Amino acid sequence: MFERVLIANRGEIACRVIRSCRRLGIHTIAVYSQADANAQHVRLADEAWPIGGPRPTESYLRGDAILEVARKSGAQAIHPGYGFLSENTAFARACADAGIVFIGPRPESIDAMGSKAAAKALMEQHRVPLVPGYHGEDQAAEVLAEQARRTGFPLMIKAAAGGGGKGMRIVRGEAEFADALASAQREAASSFGDTRVILERYVEHPRHIEFQVFGDTHGNIIHLNERECSAQRRYQKVLEETPSPFLDDARRSAMGAAAVAAAKAVNYVGAGTVEFIVAQDGEFFFMEMNTRLQVEHPVTEETLGLDLVEWQLRIAAGQPLPLAQEQVKAHGHAIEVRLYAEDPDQNFLPGSGKLVKLRLPAPSRHVRLDGGVIEGDTVTIFYDPMIAKLIVWDVDRPQALQRLRDALLASEIVGPKSNIAFLERLSRHPVVVEGRIDTGYLDRHLEEFLAGDAALDTQVLFAAAVASLMHDESNVTANPSDPHSPWARADAWRVGHAGKRIVALSLHGQRHEVEAHGHDGNYQLRHGDASCQVSGARLGDDALSARFDDEAVRMPVRIDAARVTVHDAHGFRHTFERAPAFAWASKEAAGGNQIVSPMPGRIVLVKAQAGDTVEEGQELLVMEAMKMELALKAPRGGSIASIHAAQGDFVEADTVLLRFAD
Repeated sequence: MFERVLIANRGEIACRVIRSCRRLGIHTIAVYSQADANAQHVRLADEAWPIGGPRPTESYLRGDAILEVARKSGAQAIHPGYGFLSENTAFARACADAGIVFIGPRPESIDAMGSKAAAKALMEQHRVPLVPGYHGEDQAAEVLAEQARRTGFPLMIKAAAGGGGKGMRIVRGEAEFADALASAQREAASSFGDTRVILERYVEHPRHIEFQVFGDTHGNIIHLNERECSAQRRYQKVLEETPSPFLDDARRSAMGAAAVAAAKAVNYVGAGTVEFIVAQDGEFFFMEMNTRLQVEHPVTEETLGLDLVEWQLRIAAGQPLPLAQEQVKAHGHAIEVRLYAEDPDQNFLPGSGKLVKLRLPAPSRHVRLDGGVIEGDTVTIFYDPMIAKLIVWDVDRPQALQRLRDALLASEIVGPKSNIAFLERLSRHPVVVEGRIDTGYLDRHLEEFLAGDAALDTQVLFAAAVASLMHDESNVTANPSDPHSPWARADAWRVGHAGKRIVALSLHGQRHEVEAHGHDGNYQLRHGDASCQVSGARLGDDALSARFDDEAVRMPVRIDAARVTVHDAHGFRHTFERAPAFAWASKEAAGGNQIVSPMPGRIVLVKAQAGDTVEEGQELLVMEAMKMELALKAPRGGSIASIHAAQGDFVEADTVLLRFAD
């Protein structure tokens, strides 16, 4: 076994590899960018070395700098994690040339599977089922357009060198093909430095099921069962689980055999994942092979009781696979979701900023957390905004789903906005609970998973108001030397009666004022035409219990001086900002006279010029931020007065990019 291993990655996966290495007694060496000098993986490693600037191209994608650190630090092997250089053939070869073991597959295997087009051609030779389409070398626009007509619509455009949903577009008609192709090629060039694409018949309402495979240097290849990843948004996985609720034993066996055949076709060594599209009738097709460890590998570990990073290390050191295929025995059900700094109500706009509060459930046999940040850390604009992976396990799927709901209930993120409320709704939605979700369901029915403009439940508002009143009564003291003095109360006390108070709460930018009389858990509340008598209220253990008009209710509640979060009877989260009691008005959005940058990023396309007359909703600029393209559209029809950004510009959040004539 290795004595010194360098981890050529950052964040959650770097921390994950460090934990396995430490358990095995392996000395760990981290690398870090300028933006990550204080990151957790730097603090966890036995030693850490700087490798360049904050952007990935200045640091984590610099194979030369990483190899130089490996030489200086005496590393015997490099674990690439996932992303960055994990599937980079040139880097794998450079490691071998330097006499350093690359903890991953052979470069030839990465080459064979790194191109979706080449991989499909290889799978075709080995009789692995393929979706009809085009994966040829001729990438002329007219050839691709002709092949699209032959394949038929709807079809999928995919970046040939892609992964993670980058450079993918669904095209439903010939008229849309040229624009979709150009957009996919731009994103592919930005993400992979390669504009080649493949075309595939789009399978309506497919499921995404992948198989974990492992091979060793002794010629053994097995699979470690499947993971279903059908809950996706814009081709990004949202919820992963094993076993799949869709597969029966016969289909699982057939797909496992096909996955092993795919791995054997390239003499695979190490951890890999063979991904399949599965039609509603159960027919399955090879989609791609990822020649690395996957983000969702923990669900496999939890059901099999294995450490896949340890397997990677042992295989790279020349040891045989620890198990034969017939020895792989699964137990129970595991589910993984990813907590992101993003705003689901604003098209999942990635966020950044300091994690003022990060509260997560306590780890246990049923709950696992894989993270790369802690409270007080900053989510930067330069990398993926994932905060943590939440993995739950139980003996069956219904109980695992309940574990997931309980774990999300115990989670709170203050600072950048997060997707926790979205995940809570997802975990309770019938298509998830019943195991019916397909890869496009979220994109087709996203409004079902968002709070949006849904009418506010008055009882939820009153519960938030009661929690605010009780919180303030227990925390505000005018005379701490005499806590029993009436002047020490925060309840608007007056001689003969408790006076009126206004509790002002803001939800989704809308202000709500609740008029309150009373104190110490007994209140008369009014909001507009609605009123309620609250009695016997108690606040503690993250819950509010009270009688609302004599109906006894218990609601999970979390509160501080700035906000109050209430979970309603359906388990949905509502987070109110605590606003000043004086008059308040929302800020108008500049009358629709300008487009501003929603976040820091790079302008990749300017599709208009000063003097143009445009229509509402017309795409005017395209920017790239935090690994995704954002289309910026006209807020109204009119004439463009000026444009303040050019292709290639890096812009900060709230920068004015374009102005309309008045």
